[in-house]
Parts: sequence; C-alpha cells; structure tokens
Amino acid sequence: MYRKQVRRRRAVLVLLVIVSLILLSTHFSEGSDGPLHSIERGFAAVLAPVEEGADRALKPGRDLVAWFDETFKARGENDDLNAEVEDLRGRLAAAESATKENDQLRKLLKLGPGGGIAGYEAVTARVIGRSPTVWYATVTVDRGSSSGVRVDDPVITGDGLIGRVTDTTAGTAQVTLITDHRSAVSATTVPSGPSGVIKPEVGDPENLLLDFIQNDREVQEGETVVTAGWTSGRLSSVFPYGIPIGRVTEATVSEQETYQRVHVEPFADIRDLDFVQVLMGGGDGAQASTGAGGAG
Repeated sequence: MYRKQVRRRRAVLVLLVIVSLILLSTHFSEGSDGPLHSIERGFAAVLAPVEEGADRALKPGRDLVAWFDETFKARGENDDLNAEVEDLRGRLAAAESATKENDQLRKLLKLGPGGGIAGYEAVTARVIGRSPTVWYATVTVDRGSSSGVRVDDPVITGDGLIGRVTDTTAGTAQVTLITDHRSAVSATTVPSGPSGVIKPEVGDPENLLLDFIQNDREVQEGETVVTAGWTSGRLSSVFPYGIPIGRVTEATVSEQETYQRVHVEPFADIRDLDFVQVLMGGGDGAQASTGAGGAG
C-alpha cells in the first residue's frame, strides 16, 4: 500500500514537470497574441487590484520598519560622531594647554640666569594650588625650603612680578599675589621716576593702584611701573629694583591731585598662572639687568 502511494506521487510529480516544460516551451515559442499570453494577462488583470491593495496595506508596515532601521543607523552614527568629537576636543584642550605652558616657559628662559636680576638665583616652579576663596589672592607652588625657597622671596613670571613667598614647607611654598588685599609693593614709574606704593583695586585683579608718595610729579599714561628696590640703612625692600609690574592705563591730573594715585594694569596675567620663578638669595643692592627691565 505504501509503495503504491509512493509510485503514485512520483508519477504525479513527473507529470507536472512534463506539463511545466510543455507550457514553458509553448509560452516562449508562441507570439504575444497566443493563448498562454492571453491567460497570463488575464491573471495579471485579476490579481493587479489585489496586489495593489496588499501593497497599500503593507506600506505603513514597510515604512515603520524602514524608519526604525534608519533611526537606529542614525543613532549609531551619531554616537560615533559624538565619540569622535569628544576625542578631538580632548586633544585640542591638551594641545592648547601644552602651547600655553610652552609660552610661559619660553618667556622665563628669555629672562636668563636669576630671572634677569643680578645677585639672585631663580628656581622654576609649577603652580599646583590656588586660594579656595579668592582665587587671585594666593597660589601654591611645588618648590619649598628644600629647594632653597624662603619667606619674602620675590616671585615672577616671564611678564613681570606676581608676588612674594609668605609661607613654606619642605616641598611647597605659598605665594601671596600682588592682587591680594594685604599686598603693598614699593614701585616707581619709568622714565619719569615718581615713586609710590602699588596696591590692588578691590575685586579687580586686572587693575592696580599706584598711591603716590611724591605727589608733585605727574605720571603719564603708558609709562611702565617697576619695583623701587629702596634701601635705608639695614632696612631694604623685599623686592629688588627694576622688576616690571605693569603699565599705567589711567592717569588723570585731577585724580592724581585729589587722590594721589593712578591706575596700573599688571603685565602678568594673575588669573592664568602655570609656571613661575622664585628669586632666591638676593643681597643688598641687587639690580635688575637690561633683560628683566624690558619684560612685559
């Protein structure tokens, strides 16, 4: 019984193959007006509306699948682009930081031995901390007493004076900046020469005030202000003569006569310090060399 069914199925299969071959041969051999082509066109005409309806019915589904596919693809591309942007941003920040540090170190090297001040020895230090309250009041550097740094040593950048050492440990030193409210630096203007005291303008690290001691001499805008470096017997200024401090930006006659002061913009950018030099071991009468006097 089983074998008869198998033989019957094989016979039907062979018959279908033969019929298919005959139909294909006839289809290709007859003209476009043949009966098979007519039947084909008839089936197409009957099924066309069904096919069109199915296409319309399935179109929202296909569009939804395409939307999900494009969305996931775009999201993946967006993640890749964001990662690339973050990487490039990090590289740019590192390059800008390295460029800024190189510029500061290059300016310090141009000062020469002793920071350009005769009788001093200069040690370069990196700024590793800032005042947690008023950030332009003090900074901490990575050189201390083990490197020979002492309290009251002047501290400079390649642009000019920034402050003095007020505390030390073996490996660090605290520097009080010239913009701190407790700071006062004896200074003089060049080339006219009136002397006074540099003090900070409260709340503005980009503005210093030169309070006059000699109020009978006028100061002009654009004049350079340097440390005075005075000595009187055994007493002497913490800062040697000639360290650049800043440039006179406002010097009205009325304010000089009334308040005995002028406005000075510091050469050094107090808000952006990475490397400084501590001037150590200066003796009485130490003078700024030509190179230091021209800084800023």
